[in-house]
Amino acid sequence: MSRELRRVVVTGGAGFLGSHLCDRLVGDGVEVVCLDNLLTGDPANLLHLQGNPAFRFLRCDVTDFVHVPGKVDAVLHFASPASPIDYLKLPIETLKVGSLGTLHSLGLAMEKGARFVLASTSEVYGDPQVHPQPETYWGHVNPVGPRGVYDEAKRFSEALVTAYRTSRSVDTGIVRIFNTYGPRMRPDDGRAIPTFMRQALAGAPVTVAGDGSQTRSICYVDDLVTGIVALAGSDFPGPVNIGNPDEMSVLELARRIIDLTASTSDVEFIDRPVDDPGVRRPDTAVAQRELGWEPRVSWHDGLARTADWFVKELAAA
Repeated sequence: MSRELRRVVVTGGAGFLGSHLCDRLVGDGVEVVCLDNLLTGDPANLLHLQGNPAFRFLRCDVTDFVHVPGKVDAVLHFASPASPIDYLKLPIETLKVGSLGTLHSLGLAMEKGARFVLASTSEVYGDPQVHPQPETYWGHVNPVGPRGVYDEAKRFSEALVTAYRTSRSVDTGIVRIFNTYGPRMRPDDGRAIPTFMRQALAGAPVTVAGDGSQTRSICYVDDLVTGIVALAGSDFPGPVNIGNPDEMSVLELARRIIDLTASTSDVEFIDRPVDDPGVRRPDTAVAQRELGWEPRVSWHDGLARTADWFVKELAAA
């Protein structure tokens, strides 16, 4: 079943993913109410939407309280620090937005009779012992490791969403997001692609953790947003993996970015972070079957678009 979305609440809408989601929805003729406390979000991501009658920004912390007047067709919960540099610096805030923030956002959806979509993550799989990762895999997560604050916040939020679906009859969906990249990533957010881009464009050593043999599967942000909108417009509960199954090693990713940017940078190997996943690749059969979704943007085109954005961003800094 597909549903018409006329008015949607996006929590965390000033962030990298949230702002692209707001763009897509407004472009589709949807009225969007964006909620963000700007802890890690950037108001610059939304400047082009200010003044648009279909867009409204409310600065608020969803861990305190959530209220939006009027009819709401869907609540898309994207509020959370998402990069390691953020959630390692903000561990309590990360746990609170995954627990209290999810609780309050679900309460809003229940009050409005709205569809609720949780932005979960491939990190619920931890350092996986099953490869590629299907939605039926329960994961291999260290709850007391440094990454546990993010991994367990998302795992708890999935359990909370499921409880609201089964015990409160809230219409819910869960999307597990795999490594996503594109314009508006912060150059200093600590993730591989923005770090490699920033270093390569500066001609500095490109720092690869460990020996670089660990793998990632990178999905361009436009493809991800298409999958999320499809889930929001369906009645599928998920969880559903949204990500590009085109897997590559981190070292290969670094070399591709060096080549793409025509950089003179060399690769420099550094210590690998604690609990850094060894492999990461989504099984996307469920997304293809239930949502008719598959990624369209190749790694080359996506990285080229991202590099163009970083060139302009770094020049303006």
